Amino acid sequence: MYIPVVVWGIEPVSGYTLTAELRHAIRSEPSRAVAGSLPGTGPVFPERVGVTGDSRFSPEPGCEPRARNRSSVMASFIATLLILSIVVVTATADISRSVGDLPGTRCHGWEEFRKGAVSVLEGEVGWLSCPLLSHPPTQLVGHNLAWYHTPEGSDLEQPIRLSSRLTEDGETLWLQPAAGADAGRYVCVLGNTSSCIKTAIWLKVLRQDQLVLVTDCPPPAAVAASQEVAPLQEGKLLECPDLEDAAKMADSRPTVTWVFVKPERSQCERYPFWERDREQVGTTLRVNLMKDRYQGLYYCTVRYQRGGTALSFTRTINVTAVYPSTVSKKPSLINPSSEQSFSVRRGSEVRLLCKGVFPFLDSAWDIWWTVDGKTLDELPDPRFSNINSWLKDSYGTRTEESVLVIEDFRAKDLDREYNCSVKNERGFQTRRARLQEEAPLPLLELGCGLGVTLLLLLLLFVTYHVFWLELLLLYRSCFGTDERQTDDKTYDVYISYVRNGEEEEFVLSTLRGVLENELGYSVCIFDRDSLPGGTITDETLGFVARSRRLLVVIGPGYARRGSQTLLELKAGIDTMALGGHLRVILVQYKPVRRQGWVKELRRAQVALTVVRWQGDKSTELTSHFWKRLRVELPVRRVGGGKDMSLLRLQSQTSTTSQTGLISNTRRF
Repeated sequence: MYIPVVVWGIEPVSGYTLTAELRHAIRSEPSRAVAGSLPGTGPVFPERVGVTGDSRFSPEPGCEPRARNRSSVMASFIATLLILSIVVVTATADISRSVGDLPGTRCHGWEEFRKGAVSVLEGEVGWLSCPLLSHPPTQLVGHNLAWYHTPEGSDLEQPIRLSSRLTEDGETLWLQPAAGADAGRYVCVLGNTSSCIKTAIWLKVLRQDQLVLVTDCPPPAAVAASQEVAPLQEGKLLECPDLEDAAKMADSRPTVTWVFVKPERSQCERYPFWERDREQVGTTLRVNLMKDRYQGLYYCTVRYQRGGTALSFTRTINVTAVYPSTVSKKPSLINPSSEQSFSVRRGSEVRLLCKGVFPFLDSAWDIWWTVDGKTLDELPDPRFSNINSWLKDSYGTRTEESVLVIEDFRAKDLDREYNCSVKNERGFQTRRARLQEEAPLPLLELGCGLGVTLLLLLLLFVTYHVFWLELLLLYRSCFGTDERQTDDKTYDVYISYVRNGEEEEFVLSTLRGVLENELGYSVCIFDRDSLPGGTITDETLGFVARSRRLLVVIGPGYARRGSQTLLELKAGIDTMALGGHLRVILVQYKPVRRQGWVKELRRAQVALTVVRWQGDKSTELTSHFWKRLRVELPVRRVGGGKDMSLLRLQSQTSTTSQTGLISNTRRF
């Protein structure tokens, strides 16, 4: 949009000229003169100059109206044109400065730099650079730059009033030094009479107590540290950032002070560092021989004079050591190796791993997969994707990996060519990944094998549950210890029972005969083996002590009639408790109510084994009763001769021997 400028026509008037006061007013405030706003005046150039009779317009002395000469007329005309030129140029400059506020000019907003806010420490030097000149979005001809400021916590935008503290140098606005009131939003406007564009920059003014310091030694710095790398065993020059910009504003050459801080030790060292490898040359810090311990933060404080004021600012450089430049900078592949092959299975997700090493270079690098010579972006198949990740960094050498993911792997994918490549500006390497299909699982064979295994386990469980006594007896006969070889006992079994009752008939006619005749145990029965005239108590205790097992036969009359049986029971329990060489076995001939059990028997029943006689079911030698009783009796190892015949007697199942068992024992 163009702004019209009005040019007034001037008709010279004879006998009148501008006074010196009016000339000075027009020169000093031309824009107000054009608008007719000078105090005490009307428009400067009306139709006739001086018709109002203003005292500032007076006839020239010695000149009459009717007798003017041509030279004076020409001089007035030239002076008038000169004044008009000054007025037009000054008004145009004012219009250009405030072009962003003109009603007829629309100012386009550009990117607002909120995230890149400039930070400065209160009391230090700071500056703002308008990004429109560094990265102009449009080409503006005849443009002017203007700055506006919105203080922090306010919505009022005001033009910048330049002073000795706030100065403008090209596209840079300097704050020397920065004050807390300088914080806020700054707008730089770039435009001319036809168009304009503007952007905003945020300034943070920090106090020293708002900074987080590693130690108390280094000077505070509000600007983020710049990054520098230094090759090991080589030299490096460190220049303080923004030093050249400050030198342009300084009255004399600035000075620089260096401080070194190693973060892991939080130690602060001021120059000189007492080392020959690091020295300051002028404002530059020179590292003659880079070592690992020289890594860390270097603080540089710039000081200079401007207009009699001492100014300063601090910057930080983070120096990182990298491998020397003599080390090869070509990238290399770790995986896939030349002998490596990836196992794949159809219908599943396949992941191919590629791992590359990139030596330090100040340039771009890349790691990628290709399938049949095409990158994944060029493949139309969405089943292919990749995942890139960083693994580690050692002295600038990066190790990265790229995983090629293939979903729903198919048979045709085996015929494709998979290559992993790494590249930087120094070299390129690629390697092919070899695939090997896994043999399909033999599901039928596995199922049959699992079924057979489960069936065998079930059979073993059933066999043990049904034949556990037989298995235990077989184990004892093969691997058990014959107690006759380890002790000096006389009898294998001492039988305690109630005399003159059903239990006595059961013991004498059945139990004794089977144990002695069929199973080969030596049995002691008090009434049969005691000598006449002896003391019952002493002989009873003696028999119990010389026996390996005490068999207590329990029946309904055990508690009523068994005074001697109670003595035998107590003797057996005491011997078992003291020495452990005697085991007491309870044989329940007939069921007995628990109320009828004596106190000693109730206590013994908790810890002792009870073998129950089940009448006719227990008459066979292969019945549960006899097997259970043989488990509790001493072991009889399988040997030759008599032992072999005994084993045949134990294992035979003929009807003759089993049906005649009870009758034979009774005849005995």
